[in-house]
Amino acid sequence: METGLRLENARLAKELEDAQLDLDDARRSRRDLQQQLNLAQQRVGQFSVDCDSMRNRNPYIMVLIDGDGMIFNEDLIHMGIEGGKQAANALRNSVLEHCSELTDEIEIMAKVCANITGLSKAMRRDGSLENPDDLRDFTLGFTQGKASFDFIDVGHGKERADSKIKECMRWHLRNHNCKQILLGISYDAGYAPFLDEVVTQDDRCRITIIEGPPTVRELVSTGLQILNFNNIFRAEKLVDRLASSPTPPSTWAGVTSIAPPPAPIAPPPVTTKTNGTTKKLTPVAPIAKPAWVPSPRGLDPPITVNATVLDKIKRRTTNNKLCNNHYLRGPCAKGDECCFEHQYKATDEDLKAIAYLTRLNPCLNGQDCELEFCIYGHHCPSVSMGTGGKDPVCNAFGCRFGKEDHPPGTVIKHPRKERWEKDYERY
Repeated sequence: METGLRLENARLAKELEDAQLDLDDARRSRRDLQQQLNLAQQRVGQFSVDCDSMRNRNPYIMVLIDGDGMIFNEDLIHMGIEGGKQAANALRNSVLEHCSELTDEIEIMAKVCANITGLSKAMRRDGSLENPDDLRDFTLGFTQGKASFDFIDVGHGKERADSKIKECMRWHLRNHNCKQILLGISYDAGYAPFLDEVVTQDDRCRITIIEGPPTVRELVSTGLQILNFNNIFRAEKLVDRLASSPTPPSTWAGVTSIAPPPAPIAPPPVTTKTNGTTKKLTPVAPIAKPAWVPSPRGLDPPITVNATVLDKIKRRTTNNKLCNNHYLRGPCAKGDECCFEHQYKATDEDLKAIAYLTRLNPCLNGQDCELEFCIYGHHCPSVSMGTGGKDPVCNAFGCRFGKEDHPPGTVIKHPRKERWEKDYERY
């Protein structure tokens, strides 16, 4: 009996010792887990603070403007570089005024995208721009006005400005540091499907449309907030005012746009008598042909040349022929190695004659040329418009231009045999 009790007591003592060891181990494990939990909670708290800090660090408002239709006020553009700087300041102040709750340490970033060459032509046709250099200087001034402002020339191409605006908006919409996106697109209904696709319900409060020209119905229906900036942008769309010219020019040589010829006036009715009865015969007026405007570049700007000066320049022989590149583009890159004349002191009328003669040479890129001040021709300048329903006539001797560089139906009086004889004498 005593032996059994001793064994039982020893077993219980062993179990008690093991239990004590297990308890100590569990206590240590719990403390380790508690410490790990505390560290994890601290990290989560720090991550939350860092996340909030990153979201509020370098906050900015993004202004994206489709400059092909959102046109800055003419007074600013005519001021050139200074006007661009004033436009940048006015835009920044207007944005801050309408986003006053976000003005603390927030940056305003602006990007204007446009085909500057095409815009310059459109403004000249509208009559709101006389000197293309004013627009280019304005864009430079806008870019120089603020470090975060850019006026980007996207070049020629359908919807190049649109695609850049859309992709920029996608990117900034995903950036939490971007507190607001202002879109200068009020004139273009093509943005409406894109906004419906990209903008979520949570993002609607971050998107605002800037209004220059009246906002189209499709954009109004998106329900986004609209701000009017008529103190910066013109409210009217550009109009081709040259189309209303009563007397179209008699030649296709470099006009920026051609007005359709005026509707012919029907001759008065002729009265005849037949077998005692009087009849009135009304002659049928010839149908006026629509004006021809090549695309996408369009017609070259006009050059008015003095006939005497032109003849003087044309009479220069091979030995003293003037260098087109030197006089029209600046110092010739060939320098003294150039075989043409550089020393002649050309007058303004001389330069016009040189430019006119140079334009008789086709540009290698044709209507796809994107150089605003390209010195070569982009359509035949020697075509006289037909009157009274007659076809246009090309008067050039050995015309160097292709058929697509003439109005349809042009009669080629002196075709260049190697170029035309296999194609047509008339098309």
